[in-house]
Amino acid sequence: MTSTQEKITVTRDELFAHLNTTVAQFIELYQHIPNPEAVQVDAWTAKNVLCHVTFWHESFARNVRDLVNDIPPRPLKGRYADLNQQCFAEMDPLPIETILQRFSNAQDTIRANVFNPKLTLIPYKKGSRDYTPEEHLYIVTEHVQDHLQTIKKIISRRKA
Repeated sequence: MTSTQEKITVTRDELFAHLNTTVAQFIELYQHIPNPEAVQVDAWTAKNVLCHVTFWHESFARNVRDLVNDIPPRPLKGRYADLNQQCFAEMDPLPIETILQRFSNAQDTIRANVFNPKLTLIPYKKGSRDYTPEEHLYIVTEHVQDHLQTIKKIISRRKA
C-alpha cells in the first residue's frame, strides 16, 4: 500500500463531502477579497493561486468525465513550472468571477462523475501514476485546503 492509501480511512462519500466543503470555503473567501491581484502569496498573487487551483481542478474534472464516458483521458503533460505558466497565460486575463465560475463548474463535473463505478483509476499527470478516486479526492482536497489556509493567514495578517 502507498502512503496515500494508508492515510485514507474514510469513504468516497466522505472524501467528496470534505472536498465540496473546502471548495465552497475557497470560493467564498475569494468572493470577499477586494483585489486578489494585490494580495501577495509568496511569488504569486492570490489571483495566480486561484488560476492554479482552477487549472488543476479542471484537469481532474476532465479526466473523470472522460473516463466515465469511455473517452481516453488527456492528463496534463509537462513540468509543473511550465504547466503553471500555461495556466497563468490562459487564465490571468480573465476576471475573478469567470475563474470562480470555472472552478465551480469543475466541481460540478467532479460531483456528477466521481461516484460512477466505471471510475477505478484516474490519471493525474503524464509520467505520474494513476490514483484511485479516493486517493485523488484526498490529494485534491489537501491541495485546495493548503492554498485556502495560506491565503486566510495572509488576509488575516493584512487586517491586523
